[in-house]
Amino acid sequence: MTKNKAKKKVGSSTIALNRKARHEFYVEEKIEAGLELQGWEVKAMRAGKANIADSYVFIRNGEAFLFAATITPLNVASSHVVCDPMRSRKLLLKRRELDRLAGQLDREGYTLVPLALYWSKSWVKIEIGLVKGKKDRDKRQDLKERDWKREKDRMMKHKNR
Repeated sequence: MTKNKAKKKVGSSTIALNRKARHEFYVEEKIEAGLELQGWEVKAMRAGKANIADSYVFIRNGEAFLFAATITPLNVASSHVVCDPMRSRKLLLKRRELDRLAGQLDREGYTLVPLALYWSKSWVKIEIGLVKGKKDRDKRQDLKERDWKREKDRMMKHKNR
């Protein structure tokens, strides 16, 4: 008799999404990176208390950091640990990836923005995107296309009844 080793996932593996980034920027490339976290931050993420909406990634001295991401500490956090919810967190990337990203950031108009924060097995991973900003007319065009798609789906659904 063999045991089934596949475990069912109880919840979603996504911790936080940055929906605003996809509206504000064109995503040219996506990269997965690890995060260097403290114990209280991992516990807070398990409780879903993370926000990456207004954060961004910068490269300094050959290392990448996540800046302005908020991880709200739990009320039951240890009293002897100083919890700074807005601290810069180091991203764990390989040297080759860092060098390539630094070269691409030197081009005009590109930046690094976190897109999603999620669990990969027992590790916290962050998906960062190499993005270029959209103009206002591009955003309006995207809204028109989305509205047209929604209207087209409605018409097709109504016609098929």
